[in-house]
Amino acid sequence: MSARALADALVSLHALFVVFAVAGGFLVVWKPIVALAHLPAALWAAWVELSGSICPLTPLENAWRRETGQSGYAGGFVEHYLLPVLYPAGLTSRIQLGLGLGVVAINVVLYSIAWRRLRSNASRELRDNGVTRGGRP
Repeated sequence: MSARALADALVSLHALFVVFAVAGGFLVVWKPIVALAHLPAALWAAWVELSGSICPLTPLENAWRRETGQSGYAGGFVEHYLLPVLYPAGLTSRIQLGLGLGVVAINVVLYSIAWRRLRSNASRELRDNGVTRGGRP
């Protein structure tokens, strides 16, 4: 696989990760087991944004692009459509902080919904099986 194809695939993977980190809580509401993958992803995304860090995928992508002699992101579909979403012009530390807090807020709400649904389902199962509050049938 060429360095350009690797860089393009990495940007696509990066975009999917961002979508999962931000909106994966919806999957957690649907299937709580997804939290095992989503919670670390959301925490990582929030940390990167809140700390003003750069995701390690970015330098790797840039290295692969330099390897092919590319100086920028001109050219294909990936560069034209995905990069402006991942790296918007005018991104400031204040905006980054807002994005990080937004990731946290969205996921706190979604995890709260998932937690309530889990507790409600567990209570319903206990009731259906004749178990009372004291733990006795």
